[in-house]
Amino acid sequence: MKTFTYSAALATAIAVTAGMADAEVTLSVLIDNNPETVSSMEALTAAYTAANPDVTFDIEQRTGGADGDNIVKTRLATGEMADIFNYNSGSLFQALNPQETLADLTGIAGQANVLDSFKQVVTAPDGTVRGVPFGPAMGGGIFYNRALYAELGLSVPKSWDEFMANNAKVAEAGKVPVITTFGDTWTSQLFVLADFFNVQAEVPNFAADYTANKVKFATTPAAMRGFEYLEAVFKANYMNEDFGVATFEDGMRMVATGEGAHYPMLTFGIGTVKQNFPDNLADLGFFALPGPDAARNGLTVWMPAALYVPADSPNQEEAIRFLDFVASVEGCNTMIEASGASGPYLIKGCELPADVPPAVTDMLPYFQTEGMTAPALEFLSPIKGPALEQILVEVGSGIRPAAEAAALYDRDVEKQARQLGLPNW
Repeated sequence: MKTFTYSAALATAIAVTAGMADAEVTLSVLIDNNPETVSSMEALTAAYTAANPDVTFDIEQRTGGADGDNIVKTRLATGEMADIFNYNSGSLFQALNPQETLADLTGIAGQANVLDSFKQVVTAPDGTVRGVPFGPAMGGGIFYNRALYAELGLSVPKSWDEFMANNAKVAEAGKVPVITTFGDTWTSQLFVLADFFNVQAEVPNFAADYTANKVKFATTPAAMRGFEYLEAVFKANYMNEDFGVATFEDGMRMVATGEGAHYPMLTFGIGTVKQNFPDNLADLGFFALPGPDAARNGLTVWMPAALYVPADSPNQEEAIRFLDFVASVEGCNTMIEASGASGPYLIKGCELPADVPPAVTDMLPYFQTEGMTAPALEFLSPIKGPALEQILVEVGSGIRPAAEAAALYDRDVEKQARQLGLPNW
């Protein structure tokens, strides 16, 4: 029988190796399943592990929309949330009770790189900052197919009447005028949410009065117009036949390849086309949602989603170090290299490349012209009812009239307003 003699040096080596193994950390990550989100997170985690070999990541994807909201809220409430997760900033962030459920990121070095406009939308009621930006700022409006526009001799519309006139010409040509994807119910909301620039242009105090329960969607004609737009598109038979089951990725494919002319969406969809249909990226254009007045048309803007660390994460210290990296110029450039630039990033010193896609070029003049952008309502008010997407699916499917839907949504927000403890509710 062969025996082994352990030297002091070997014992020391074993102890050191054991200590190194103990120091290894695997951080769990929960993200939505949008291709741009996935590619950005995969690039960030790979870069971080390359610099920190003792840290690896286990990435899990979730659905978006209301189902995704429920997953996030449930896992936070039950203590089963991943060490790092991405989620909305603004009103949906406030609904997470952030000062109780999320780690405080106010003091990390990377916050010095983050623009104040973003910090405001991830600040808890106690004044602490709880997230870092993940991805670019977005515009909400209409993707359109440039090649189809050129073929039909169409111009970018700035009023709703011009938009509907274009739709009529698209229908005559045998193409889908307005691509609709209720298979992903969250996509139903764009006509209402992206119209907020036009609402605010007509009713400047709407956000503050809405929060104070002084105005309603159903009793404010400018605010109800988005519901009416969706109803009008359905009644004109301008949607694709499979609108009830088509998904977001179907929508981006259709508008990029010219199967349809228009797709109401947020500009993060540019990343999906870049990944899945790169040969069609040059055919993808974008314009703000047209309103009643062409002279006052502008872009409704969404702040990026954020990355958060739950307050009860067992790996909180390492997770926060990763978020510090995400908030750096290096982290920002890593995301741009992986997913492209579908809008401006909110990290100081992180510049967009010169060869941005045409749809980004279409969007930038809104940001560069004073008074041509306005934050979406969810960044000016903490109130956003959870049933909006389902209500709008009903409107866009001809099940519920616009006026009735707006009144139903007004009732939907009441419970949330009371949960937030807002006055006058």
